[in-house]
Amino acid sequence: MEFEMLAKTFRGLEEVLAAELVSIGANNVQIQRRAVSFTGDKALMYKANLYSRTASRILKPILSFDASNPDEVYEQVKKINWSNYMSVDSTFAIDSTVFSEEFRHSKFVAYRVKDAIADWFMEKYERRPSVRLDGPQMMINIHIAATRCTLSLDSSGESLHKRGYRVAQTEAPLNEALAAGMLLMADWKGQSNFLDPMCGSGTLLIEAALIALNIPPGIYRSSFAFEKWNDFEEELFDTLYNDDSYERPFNFKIYGSDNSPRAIKIAEQNIKSAGLSKYIDLQIMPVQKLEAPAENCMIVTNPPYGERITSDDIYGLYASLGSTVKHKFPGSTVWIISSHEECLDKIGLKPTERIRLLNGSLDCWYCRYDIFAGKRNDFLANKRGNKG
Repeated sequence: MEFEMLAKTFRGLEEVLAAELVSIGANNVQIQRRAVSFTGDKALMYKANLYSRTASRILKPILSFDASNPDEVYEQVKKINWSNYMSVDSTFAIDSTVFSEEFRHSKFVAYRVKDAIADWFMEKYERRPSVRLDGPQMMINIHIAATRCTLSLDSSGESLHKRGYRVAQTEAPLNEALAAGMLLMADWKGQSNFLDPMCGSGTLLIEAALIALNIPPGIYRSSFAFEKWNDFEEELFDTLYNDDSYERPFNFKIYGSDNSPRAIKIAEQNIKSAGLSKYIDLQIMPVQKLEAPAENCMIVTNPPYGERITSDDIYGLYASLGSTVKHKFPGSTVWIISSHEECLDKIGLKPTERIRLLNGSLDCWYCRYDIFAGKRNDFLANKRGNKG
């Protein structure tokens, strides 16, 4: 039986997520603000949690209604037959998202939803389930836009970007879902060698390997929230979890380097935790000394922005990166993300594409550079000629 679902994501990744959901069999896919709505059955809900690289959580809406104050929310939530979803012995928590003039305090909305559920059980059983903020059996999401309220069950639990392979991290690690989204935007499928010359804790390297091998990112997770639901089908989930028929060979190599020995050590631990050491080569290396692999290469990197990570000469670092890829990586495609426009200018190359993304709270540009041998005009003329 098909039902409606909502996949939440990070700003700028909506189209990539929509394409992912279509590829696993979702129906009625529609892009929304930092989310994608779709329909599917229970197997698809399990798959969306297991397979999606760019979703943060998969919600199952159970009630939509209009309300103009928290008391009206309480009344609507209390009408639900909560024994369909949980028991008096269940633990639960409420997550609230509010974009509304009428509702100023999202925490108060969450309290009223909690009260409604607790009071429903008190009236029926003279007992109430316990609220548990850490690892509850039932995670409930209330979303309010103006006066439109949607109550959903959160099938994921902890955000899906927390894959489970990360055992250590550097100062400003890239969110795993953002890293995967960047790679999918770059059309990375494992079709060449791959390089991240400022790899930090190795997130881009690991996500690149998972995409190249077509390994679902959810397999590292210890649990999903839906495993605690009344209607959880363990056999169905085990079948999906253990299905490795979609995995594919990867015939190239992934290279990661960083000038920090500590970063390389951390990346090594994370790559080992993900079971991907045989596919990824690491070395301590400043960007100026990089050499290209024998065949052409895709480069995707997240250099320091000078915001959370500081470098003695941040402009010089970007200038060196631009000079190195221009002179040593002809024929390659390079993607660089940064919140610092002046730094990107120092690369000294003209981007062929610029995409707005949000890295944490930082507005960023994700820029593509096509590295060519010889003059840029000759390269563009040749490109136009090939199209004709």
